[in-house]
Amino acid sequence: MAATKKVLLAVAVAAFAAFIGYKFLKLKEILLASREVPVKHLSCHYLQNIEYGAEDITVLKDGLAFLSTGLKFPGLPSFSDEPGKMYVLDLLHPKPTPVELQIKGGLDLSSFNPHGISAYTDEADDSVYLFVVNHPQHSSQVEIFRYVEKDTLIHLKTIKHPLLYSVNDIVAVGVESFYATNDRYFHNDALQFLVVIMDLALCDVVFYSPHEVRVVASGMRAPNGINISPDKRYIYVSDIIDHEIDVYERQEGERLVYNKSVAVGSLCDNIEVDHKTGDVWLGCHPNAMKLTNYDPEDPPGSEVLRIKNIHSQQPAVTLEYADNGRVLMASTVAAPYEGKLLIGSVFHKALYCLLK
Repeated sequence: MAATKKVLLAVAVAAFAAFIGYKFLKLKEILLASREVPVKHLSCHYLQNIEYGAEDITVLKDGLAFLSTGLKFPGLPSFSDEPGKMYVLDLLHPKPTPVELQIKGGLDLSSFNPHGISAYTDEADDSVYLFVVNHPQHSSQVEIFRYVEKDTLIHLKTIKHPLLYSVNDIVAVGVESFYATNDRYFHNDALQFLVVIMDLALCDVVFYSPHEVRVVASGMRAPNGINISPDKRYIYVSDIIDHEIDVYERQEGERLVYNKSVAVGSLCDNIEVDHKTGDVWLGCHPNAMKLTNYDPEDPPGSEVLRIKNIHSQQPAVTLEYADNGRVLMASTVAAPYEGKLLIGSVFHKALYCLLK
């Protein structure tokens, strides 16, 4: 009997070891650990003043671009102890240069840690509101600002809610309302790692307004970037470790109904949408293993993808920019504007490019 128990125990241990080994192989697949990105450059130069990343960038129809910089994110490199900052850039200027935005109001700037951003223009009076995901002490909250003059943000409101527990990105749909992605289920890194290797889809998208807060889409593995179509009918979500862009249709009551997924073959971060063509632009991590195991001798690369005709039967996914990390490390966002392109990163620099 004792011998039988030992055999069974040995079999169980071997089976468990095989299972864990399989899951680690799957994790390497998720992170695209063996992928080497082909280099494809544009006519680009570094943006002045941006030295520690521009994790998210969004552009208004008039060419004003907003940048969130200096993100400190658990598990990823950070090369500055200073608080994060916001910048504005005029893409209609002959030599666009980021200008630091002065933040006025009651916000604690010493712990400001900006992540995803979204801009909303109120059609009633053309006021511009900037929504910023903020992680002071690695918590999650959303700040709402009003953009005034040329270089000033007025802090209006801080939003906290139990459903907004791990916010990555937002898209504003009103002066106080937005959709937000929760990119992880557990704050504990060990538990979250188990969620990833067990392939559990526990994350969600939340709709927030002053009148209600609720989950409007669920069953996602790691929703990251989020944005909206020019006609406001569709919401796009990057499920980053699924290597897909999910398309949802907005319906009455701000419900989201799943429409389709578009495979992109990369770990795509933030989403920007060309306001004229509707093309979807993605800042992506071609090999996330190099990002999580940062080595300056073998840096994480950058990749920009574009999806044309995303609502058609055959959306076209094209590679627009790629680098092996020698020019730009860890791209997170690609924001187009009338033949120009801004590319941001987690912790490195940002590029201003001309599209062919």
